[in-house]
Amino acid sequence: MIDLGPNETEIVGRWEFDGTTNRADDACKRIDLLVTKRLRKLADSKISGAWETLFVDPVEGRLWERTYPQGELQGGGPPRLAVIGEPVARAKYDFE
Repeated sequence: MIDLGPNETEIVGRWEFDGTTNRADDACKRIDLLVTKRLRKLADSKISGAWETLFVDPVEGRLWERTYPQGELQGGGPPRLAVIGEPVARAKYDFE
């Protein structure tokens, strides 16, 4: 479940309402596993802090960015994890 496919470029989490509360879907849970067990954190955004975080996949070397695109929701909403190019990453993050 924490492997990343070579053609995989984005994982978008969703919240599912169960009648009383919102619950994280499988994509949210997978993102959490990836950022805690597989990916290595490089930096938080220079502008938005921990709402945008850059990771590297030590297996493949690709850069991944975790964001919370539904920021208007409580807690920033569900996460999104997407591949980001190095030029864009260098403009947003300080990292080695």
